[in-house]
Amino acid sequence: MYKKIMVPLDGSALAECVLPHVEAIAGGCPVRELVLLRVVEPERVYSVSDSPIDPNLAAARESERKKEAEDYLRSVVDRLDEPGLTCEIKAIVGRVAEGLVDYCVDNDVDLIIIATHGHSGVSRWVRGSVADKILGSSKIPVLMIRAPEAEKEV
Repeated sequence: MYKKIMVPLDGSALAECVLPHVEAIAGGCPVRELVLLRVVEPERVYSVSDSPIDPNLAAARESERKKEAEDYLRSVVDRLDEPGLTCEIKAIVGRVAEGLVDYCVDNDVDLIIIATHGHSGVSRWVRGSVADKILGSSKIPVLMIRAPEAEKEV
């Protein structure tokens, strides 16, 4: 059923709460590939003077943040314990929700598994939610896992 699953991670324990669910699904389905993906927001460089901004500065910072994201994703792959599962790591630059949905479309992903805070009402409306944006714009199934920490906040 699900051959390629994408798991967006942002480096937080909340986002990683999905990993046991991912392993269980991969163990029970013929999942061939797992993509751990982190979106790096584009570097914003502001100048408070009349001096020109070095265009290479933003690119260098963005590149460093992308490498840090890839290193983090490699550490997550090392912790996964599902034999026979092919794991791919991917760090992309862009706006988070749009980048995740675009990646799924461009790379034939069958399922997105993402953590959610579980906020509702005004709290969700004010803060916005990457998980909600993905759910609203994705054309493939999205499994939203409510983080255990989120249950304490309600």
